[in-house]
Amino acid sequence: MLDRSLLEKKLKEIYDILKDIDVQNEHHGVLAGISGISLFQFYYSKLIEEEEPADHGVDLITKTIQGINEGYTFPTFCTGIAGAGWVIELLNEEEFIDIDNDELLEDLDEFLFRSMKENMKDGNYDFLHGAIGYGYYFLKRYRNTVSADLKNRYKEYLSYLISALKDTSESSDQGTYWKTTLSKEDDLIGVNLSLSHGLSSIVNFLSRVYAYEDFKNEVRDLLVDTVRYIRNQKNDDLGLASLYPSWIHEGMEKNSKSRLAWCYGDLGIGLSLWQAGKALDNTAYKEEAVKTIKHATKRKDLVEAGIKDAGLCHGSFGIAAIFDRMHKETEDPVFKETADYWMQQALKMDKHQGNAGYLQWRGDLEEWKEESNVLEGIAGIGLVLISFLATFDTKWDECLMIG
Repeated sequence: MLDRSLLEKKLKEIYDILKDIDVQNEHHGVLAGISGISLFQFYYSKLIEEEEPADHGVDLITKTIQGINEGYTFPTFCTGIAGAGWVIELLNEEEFIDIDNDELLEDLDEFLFRSMKENMKDGNYDFLHGAIGYGYYFLKRYRNTVSADLKNRYKEYLSYLISALKDTSESSDQGTYWKTTLSKEDDLIGVNLSLSHGLSSIVNFLSRVYAYEDFKNEVRDLLVDTVRYIRNQKNDDLGLASLYPSWIHEGMEKNSKSRLAWCYGDLGIGLSLWQAGKALDNTAYKEEAVKTIKHATKRKDLVEAGIKDAGLCHGSFGIAAIFDRMHKETEDPVFKETADYWMQQALKMDKHQGNAGYLQWRGDLEEWKEESNVLEGIAGIGLVLISFLATFDTKWDECLMIG
């Protein structure tokens, strides 16, 4: 049983840090920028039923909008304008703010559409840093706009992306896939299966697009064939720690293991199979999703699972968030038990000085770093804590294609 007082205490520590954060040189995106930190402030305000955190959230969104108006041009979902626009849309959905987004965001459309087209021409379909991220933002605008003209515009943008994905895809007897650079250092080309950068994000995105009649005919075959490819990559040895590898490339060892995390491995694959199963009303996809994520409930050794830090991207709080969401989706008690286990592990990882005890492990630099953002910092940790404590549903995890 989780001790709610420990979660509440940790949340207060995080809030006390984030309310005074210096955002002068920050990016604006949802996962690696100040707009994402505002999500923490607004949800925390709702949780504790006090206005002060929401006031800080308003300050962050105001600075985000001002930054864009003053010439900030980094476009991506993770770090830039597409992610900031997505946050503003979600805040309106949740009734945390009341802004005419059709007026506020319309001027960004052409710039973001050009960025999406350039990415697809370069073969960059990445969710965090490429075309799928822009598509995810345009899908949110398509869903929420009250303007018929803008809805048609976003329909055209999304149809372009679907067509471009079809045109750049490759097919085999195993299904449909896209090749990408897996390692620049090794000049390694292959198929990335991950939710952060690979096929799982495409499946997850297409599943959400398929919910709308405007796109069903365009999306169905592409979605089904991509799911088929992913499922065909399942390891033959079901006794391995992971059911799926992180990626596929020529000459790789068969039955390759993947880490336990949001970014790579079975959890992201399982989430995306679950989305496809819901969208297509496909029981086999749902069952495979549950089997995949349930298999991951057995992995409780941090070293074996490849866990160094606590953040959402590749750490213990991200794992807890996924199992918590799957419990809400399925009501299977094993997912609740596993979510609570990883929350307990995450709470024990606050061993560092400052930053509420949590630092990001930078494997490329072999060092620990303070981080405040959603993807790898304490804002994301705080959002997971809020979801565990809240009596209301929280939609912030849509930014990671979890919810």
